[in-house]
Amino acid sequence: MTLMQDTAAPPPTDDDRRRLRRELRRCRRELTPRQRQQASERLCRRLRRLPELQRARRVALYLPNDGEIDPTPLMQWLEHRGSRVHLPVLKPLSRNQLWFVHYHTGTPMVTNRFGIPEPETRHGAHRARRTPAWALDLILLPLVGFDDHGQRMGMGGGFYDRTLAFTRRPGPRPRLIGLAHDCQRVAALPAAPWDVPLDVIASDARLIRP
Repeated sequence: MTLMQDTAAPPPTDDDRRRLRRELRRCRRELTPRQRQQASERLCRRLRRLPELQRARRVALYLPNDGEIDPTPLMQWLEHRGSRVHLPVLKPLSRNQLWFVHYHTGTPMVTNRFGIPEPETRHGAHRARRTPAWALDLILLPLVGFDDHGQRMGMGGGFYDRTLAFTRRPGPRPRLIGLAHDCQRVAALPAAPWDVPLDVIASDARLIRP
């Protein structure tokens, strides 16, 4: 199922965006475990063919939560290619920002304030693994919604937008790929001034290059 909106309708209000976000999150949560597994397999096959991923050596992805499409089957494939896998961690003392920590099988994990597992960074042995976003080659980030023009909708907290705001300026930057179930596709999403553009949007059924 794909939610399609009337493109002739007036621009959505904040309440409209909140309602749409709730509906899209409900749609992905209602997928069965088998449907989620199949979607993840199709997505990962699609991603493994991307030149951007094949070239990347420092890759950040995420642990799925709230029905998000699962990119973690890529971890072993990336490690076999000699790439380092990183996970996002809530940045302390900075409002709604992330940094990234190298992850491997033995990485100690804790649960953050949203109930999402993330690498432990409070002890000195792990502090050195912290990596700023600009030092990564590629970041796979979860989406709540997307359209065929490359516009996206996140969870509304602004974590990735604040963390990746530097990509609008000259200098080194990672490639950004947004991931979602294809049922999260809508006809059109308005762009907000703070939205960081993506290089690619990938679902289990399609690739979009804005």
